[in-house]
Amino acid sequence: MTQTSSAPRTRNAVLTAISYDHAEARYLTSALHAEQLDTYGFADDPFDTPADHFAAPHGLFVVARVEGRPQALGCGGWRMTDPTTVEIKRMYVHPAARGLALGSQILDLLEQQASECGARRAILETGSRNAAALALYKKFGYTPIPSYIPGRQPSINRAMAKELPRVATAQDRDPVADGPLVGHRSRPGS
Repeated sequence: MTQTSSAPRTRNAVLTAISYDHAEARYLTSALHAEQLDTYGFADDPFDTPADHFAAPHGLFVVARVEGRPQALGCGGWRMTDPTTVEIKRMYVHPAARGLALGSQILDLLEQQASECGARRAILETGSRNAAALALYKKFGYTPIPSYIPGRQPSINRAMAKELPRVATAQDRDPVADGPLVGHRSRPGS
């Protein structure tokens, strides 16, 4: 899947789904890990996460490329935690690309794809000192929730959640009318 996000952007980004164990994903998640270690003194090792956590149909991992730059400069993914909830993970934008709205474009696409796969809720965790991430998630409508990961320190980790919009799926379509969503149309006499 390659898609250009519809989110407002400063630069055109191409978002491409890749395997979590792809070299570009490993490079970017390693950079994220290093920043977390520098900021907090500890961090979850991204190599401990199995690649299949982000494999379709129960997950997705994407990288973002900026026009004119061959290497990926941002990443993020989601994985199902239950039949209607996804966890957004490994959101990262390389310092050279910060300020270009890549994080917004990645998050927009992840939410859209998760909704299309049946998710109704997204949860995530970010660091308390990551002001840019906290601002991004607030802008997208995420609100604080109690930690969903045992042993986390509320002074360091911030858990957040958001209800995702319901999107039409093939099962919602009326095969006779071939168009409007079932339950969202009015018929004469009904």
